[in-house]
Amino acid sequence: MRVLIVDDEPIIRMDLKEMLEEKGCIIIGEASDGETAVHLSRSMKPDVVLMDIKMPGKMDGLQAAKRITEEEICPTVLLTAYNQQELVKEAASTVGIFAYLVKPIKEEDVLPALNLAVAKWKNYKEIKKENRLLKTKLKNRKLIEIAKGILMEKYNISERDAYRKIQKLSMDYRTDMVKIAKDIIVSEKLNKMI
Repeated sequence: MRVLIVDDEPIIRMDLKEMLEEKGCIIIGEASDGETAVHLSRSMKPDVVLMDIKMPGKMDGLQAAKRITEEEICPTVLLTAYNQQELVKEAASTVGIFAYLVKPIKEEDVLPALNLAVAKWKNYKEIKKENRLLKTKLKNRKLIEIAKGILMEKYNISERDAYRKIQKLSMDYRTDMVKIAKDIIVSEKLNKMI
């Protein structure tokens, strides 16, 4: 697992690096602020970012995690002090943050949290991909329905016959039904404009 470690305290970064390397992780980079974390994430494409929630600079860990998620780079596991419960609540509502660890970090908790974050991230990406496909299918289905309606009205035919006409045109012109449906819709709009 390729990990980017982000913490403003060099000693904590060093401890985390040593801990993770002993567990077989590859530390691809380190950062001490949120902005650098985002830049390194973009260029190095880690499997997961292990990042402190509170850091100095223009962008704290939570803001950086949001940006990394928005750009769909990788999941983030946040590090937090026990007294930062309000930030933890905010982090819980942020997509892409799949776990957090409370300082001082227990060695036995780190790898399971990272593995869980990576597994949940893969699931999240699959769901997003499926969602995009379903939206496209729905959009295409709507176009075909509109085209069927145009053909039904124009030629006074049944819905089934209109669908078959679109299918036949699709085969005749060796193109998909969505392209035929779009052409029918555009043609109808042009006819109404003339």
